[in-house]
Amino acid sequence: MRKTRIITAMATALAVAAPLVGNPGTAHAAVPGIAKDYSRIMYRSLTVDATKAALRRTLADQKVALKTRTAEVTAATRTDATARKRLADVTTAHAAVHERLKTAERGLTDTKNKLARAKKQRPRSKNAVTRATKAVTTATTNRDARRKRLHEAATVLRAAQAQGRTAATGLRKATAAREAAAAAIPRTEQRIATAGTAAGYAAQAATLSATVVNEVRPKFTVTDTTSVYGVTVHRNVAYAFKRMVDDARADGISISGGGFRTKARQIELRKINGCPDVWTAPSSSCRVPTAIPGRSLHELGLAVDVTSDGKTLTRKSKAFTWLSANAAKYGYVNLPSEAWHWSITGG
Repeated sequence: MRKTRIITAMATALAVAAPLVGNPGTAHAAVPGIAKDYSRIMYRSLTVDATKAALRRTLADQKVALKTRTAEVTAATRTDATARKRLADVTTAHAAVHERLKTAERGLTDTKNKLARAKKQRPRSKNAVTRATKAVTTATTNRDARRKRLHEAATVLRAAQAQGRTAATGLRKATAAREAAAAAIPRTEQRIATAGTAAGYAAQAATLSATVVNEVRPKFTVTDTTSVYGVTVHRNVAYAFKRMVDDARADGISISGGGFRTKARQIELRKINGCPDVWTAPSSSCRVPTAIPGRSLHELGLAVDVTSDGKTLTRKSKAFTWLSANAAKYGYVNLPSEAWHWSITGG
C-alpha cells in the first residue's frame, strides 16, 4: 500500500500540463525516428481492424454504386439510341421537306416563265394569261406553304439535334462514372489485402521496443512526455496507453497508476525501499523491487506501475488477468517479478 501511495503521489506531482493525447502517434521533435516508427506501427495495430471494417463498408458501397452506375449507363444508352434514331428520322424528314420546297420553287419558276410567254404571245390570249396568272398564284401559295413546313421541320431538327447532344453527353458522363466506380473497387480491395493485421503490427512493434529504449534514453527530456488520464507517459506510447485504459474500462476494468518519474525520484525510491546500495544493488535486493537509477523505464515514461481502483496489482487482481490477456495488443509487457509493472519491453 505504501508503494501505491508513493506511485500515486509521484504521478500527480509530475503530470505534464499538456492536453490529453490528441493526434495518435504524435511524437516530439527530439524523439528518435525509431520511436516515431514504433508509435506509428502501434497506431496501425490498434486501428487496422477498424480501418479494414471501414474499407469493407466502403467496398460494399462501391459495389452497389457500380450496379447503379451500370444501370445508368444502360438507361443512357437506350436514351442515346432513341435520340439518334429520332435525329435520323427527323433529318430524313427535313431533307424531304427541303426537296419538296425546291420542287415547288422550280414549279413556281416554270409558271412565271409560262406567264411571261403568255403575255408576250401575239395575238395575246386573255384566257392563256389568266390561266398562267392563276398557275403562278397557286405555285406561289404552294411554295410558301412548303417554306413554312421547312421552317417547322428545321425547328424540329434543331430540337432533335439538341436532344441528341444531351443524350450523348449523358451517356459519356454515365460511362465515365461507371468506369470510375469500377476502378475504385480493385483499389479498395488492394487496400484491404495489404492492410495487415493487428497482431502482425503489434509483433513488429515488439521487435523495435528494445531499440526504442536504447535510442530514446540518451536524448530523453521531460517534454517528451504527456499526461493520459493523470498518468504521465512518453508521447510515443500515449495513444496506445489511452486505448488500453479505454478498452479496459469498456470491459469493466479500472486502470491507472504511476508512469514517468525523474531520476531524482528513482534515487529517492531506492532509499525508501531499502536497497543496500543506491547505484549498484540489484533491483531484487530492495524491499520493493526498484531499478537502479538510470536504468528504469519509468524515467523515460515507457513503463507504468499499474493500479486498479487505487490498489497495486497482484496476480489475483482482475486487472492483472485482463492485462495478461490484452496488454500485448497495446505494446505493454509484464515484468514477471512485479505484477504491477508493465512496460514496452517487459523490463
